[in-house]
Amino acid sequence: MSDEVTLLIYENFPKLDLDTRFFEEARYLSSNFAIVLAAGKSTRMGTCKTSLPWHEGKTLLTYQLEQWLSVGFTPVVVLGSHNSNKQKDLLDGSLAVINFHTNFGKTTSLLTGLQYIPPNFELLAISAVDQPRKLEIYQRLLLAHQDNSAVITAPTYQGKIGHPLLFSNGMRSHLQNIREESLGLRQIIKEFYPVIHQVKFDNPAVLLDINTPEVYQEHLHNLG
Repeated sequence: MSDEVTLLIYENFPKLDLDTRFFEEARYLSSNFAIVLAAGKSTRMGTCKTSLPWHEGKTLLTYQLEQWLSVGFTPVVVLGSHNSNKQKDLLDGSLAVINFHTNFGKTTSLLTGLQYIPPNFELLAISAVDQPRKLEIYQRLLLAHQDNSAVITAPTYQGKIGHPLLFSNGMRSHLQNIREESLGLRQIIKEFYPVIHQVKFDNPAVLLDINTPEVYQEHLHNLG
């Protein structure tokens, strides 16, 4: 992607005023939100990840939504135009938006989701549909973030930062300025690394990314 095209995309990225009608779809709103990135085309997987069976009759998407709702977060799912029909799979209390710029990278999905997060949120989590986590992981991260009044909270395993990442309200402006060419969230992690509150886990579950059929089958078997 040329610098000229990149500049055009970001300069013309829709700047939306928060439309409260959008939130009428949800049963309730909390002060905590989770952006669930699900707009990828799943090239390596070969099929849309949102519909993959995961646990007790749930799909990867519905499993993730259930976990976030259980800890009091309002999930905002970012879909692409190719899988916008997955809106029908959303659980009550969750919301969906469509990113029409998916060809320009994952960063555009995060920016799309941010436009629908109220400016007065307390806590924002960022995860992806291919990063399923058990409820206790979310609970532990939330408590750690609150107890330490953290700016950013991240799970780690053997020194490696995993997901989801939790951000306080003061990080919103930094998130809004991420760009694909500057590595998106990786740049924020690099810049703010000294102040990230790292929560150490003793298993690699916080590093899991389901990108291929082999990884999916391995972890689905372990789950069973």
